[in-house]
Amino acid sequence: MLAGSGTKADGGLFGTPLFEDPKARALARVGVIDIGSNSVRLVVFNGAARSPAYFYNEKILCGLGAGFSETGRLSSEGRPRALAALKRFAALAKGMNVSTLVTVATAAVREAEDGPEFRAEAERETGLKIHVVDGREEARLSAQGVLLGWPGAQGMICDIGGSSMELAELLGDGQVGQRETSPLGPLKLQGLKGGKKAIKARIKATISELGETFPSKPGRLFLVGGSWRAIARIDMERRGYPLKVLHEYRMTRKDIRDTISFIETSDLDDLRGDTGTSAERMRLVPLASLVLKELVRAFKPDEVAISSYGIREGLLYEQMSEEQRQRDPLIEAAYHMELANARMPGFGRALYRFIEPLFGRVTPARKRVMRAACLLHDVSWRAHPDYRAEVCFDNATRANLGGLTHPERVFLGLALQHRYKSSRKGTQIADLTTLLSDKDVLEAEILGRAMRFGAMFTLERPLDHGELKLYPKKGVLELRLKTDTGRDLFGEVAQARFKALAGAIGADSVVKGG
Repeated sequence: MLAGSGTKADGGLFGTPLFEDPKARALARVGVIDIGSNSVRLVVFNGAARSPAYFYNEKILCGLGAGFSETGRLSSEGRPRALAALKRFAALAKGMNVSTLVTVATAAVREAEDGPEFRAEAERETGLKIHVVDGREEARLSAQGVLLGWPGAQGMICDIGGSSMELAELLGDGQVGQRETSPLGPLKLQGLKGGKKAIKARIKATISELGETFPSKPGRLFLVGGSWRAIARIDMERRGYPLKVLHEYRMTRKDIRDTISFIETSDLDDLRGDTGTSAERMRLVPLASLVLKELVRAFKPDEVAISSYGIREGLLYEQMSEEQRQRDPLIEAAYHMELANARMPGFGRALYRFIEPLFGRVTPARKRVMRAACLLHDVSWRAHPDYRAEVCFDNATRANLGGLTHPERVFLGLALQHRYKSSRKGTQIADLTTLLSDKDVLEAEILGRAMRFGAMFTLERPLDHGELKLYPKKGVLELRLKTDTGRDLFGEVAQARFKALAGAIGADSVVKGG
């Protein structure tokens, strides 16, 4: 269960929002430069530190590790491209007033004969301080990146880069257990002599050795890295999956086997066009597929999940206090969006408490998403009225939010759509609602109608003026008006929305004190 299901991690909803804390404000704009074997990337995080917004994100596919198996040195073509990228990124970070900038280099620089020389040149030319991390440290940081999006995650993470692949154990209490690195990056496998047979043998032997370090079967395997994400995009395309969000995308072992077979029998250029994958990345997919096939065969995870968070997010997580790490990323992000965009910041908390009696039987996990919905119920008010409901749905399903499964994303979006529109007719959501049960769809509609009524009834402290009660056995939804102001607020439009809410529940509407 996510940390957010308890009051300690409710963050801004029932306590002080994280980003109002001076310790969190110090992390308001943090930059990370990641010098990998395949790419060099700058990410600048901004906003609520526990659920960071990506203020800036740029990647250059330099291929520093290309040809390493043959030469033992950095790519002669990739090295000047990487240096140029670092110069640009250092200048960009300065222009963005990045308060903290961390630069790390991984397998290619740490293993290449000329790695120290490149590091010294880059530091001299850019003024950056480059930290070369070893394989086990890289595994730990990638695992922390997964924890940024999944507080309390349990299982194993696998981070594949160009020249290496790291594994780390997640213990379920925010701690990282065993860690190991291996030379199973696609760029390194490219240079092996003996063709595909030799490559398969190397992969099988290496993963067998890793199995000795990680003897327990992981319930969930979290995949980190561009090659894994490219395979996931292909899996989505093969399955006709309706939600094109990679983070939290789930696959079974059978899905992976079927997709790898699909890759082996497909034209890579066609796959690249269908999935929007770069040519440089697609060239690595066949080799990465061989690694994934053996990895899944050997470790037999119950479920495989894609994480868009990795070493860069892990470096941000590294700078957080334990208190900050325990915050719920979903609630933090929703609170931040409300504060920045809502007409009446703070009303979302009051709205949730007003409508909470309607949902006494739902799970804590569902209540958590309902809390987020109430915080987000008004953040899209500037959109054109004719499209506001659709904007709400799109923002929820496509936003960069951690701590949300794909069905939860769709539930959240559907509830927010019903906040502004009673009917789903004429909307483009039919495909996405296939990720929900009929019961979930109805519950999302009820939540949306409840927010729609609550937001119309009063703009502040609705519990001061009225109280909702649901009597499921009697089939009655009751509104008890508590003040003269409450009776004045319960005008024609509010009455109509209250009646529509009762109708969605399948209950009779009863008003007392009117």
